Amino acid sequence: MSILAKILTLFRGTATEAGQAIVDRNATRILDQEIRDAQTDSLRAKEDLTKMMAQQKLAADKLDAKRAKKAEYESHIGRLLGQGDQTLARDVAGKVAQLEGEIAAEEKSQGSVVAAVQKLHASIKTADRRIESLQQQVDQVKANESVLRAQSAISARGSGQNAKLRTALDSLDRVKTRQAEQAAQIEAADTLALSDGDGDLEQRLAAAGVVSGQVSADAVLARFQTTTVTQVPREQLDAPKAAASPLPEAAERNKV
Repeated sequence: MSILAKILTLFRGTATEAGQAIVDRNATRILDQEIRDAQTDSLRAKEDLTKMMAQQKLAADKLDAKRAKKAEYESHIGRLLGQGDQTLARDVAGKVAQLEGEIAAEEKSQGSVVAAVQKLHASIKTADRRIESLQQQVDQVKANESVLRAQSAISARGSGQNAKLRTALDSLDRVKTRQAEQAAQIEAADTLALSDGDGDLEQRLAAAGVVSGQVSADAVLARFQTTTVTQVPREQLDAPKAAASPLPEAAERNKV
């Protein structure tokens, strides 16, 4: 195979793949159009069926008229024979024979028309059922496609939200780390300030009890909880109580 033939084959393959990709991307639209075409064909078939049924009715009416005419002529033949008019009876009999031939041919044709109408009617019903089934499947495919698009959108948004949450957590960790570093720096600065002056020495002396420090709440509470008990002499407890002063009437009698 020459180089040019291979290049042409490559172009054909690329065109086929591109065409297939276009078909795949627009599969639902193609299905919708195919369903519309099938529905249009079904409508045309129904119109044809309507015309055939109308022709069948007209042919049946015509056939019934000929049958009625044949029955009428046959009744005439009977009366003519009763009257002895052989010549006219023969002419009428010839007309009856003609009608019988026409009726037989039309009955045969009518049978073919009836069979064709029944076959076309069955075909239309089958096509309508297939179109309805195909339409249901296409609707289901569309619904599934909508669900898949929604799930994809939710997944994409969820991925974006997760990324944002990770970024926020990283920022929060950095803030906490910076705050911890600042707290450590402040504590180190306080420690350095105490070591440079007398603050650290005073704290150690107060802890050793050499110098007085601040009075604690526990010390104050202990001071109030301590009670001094005063002892009363026993003889004072045993001495009788002083007599009560006399009433005014008794004092007057004593004076008398």
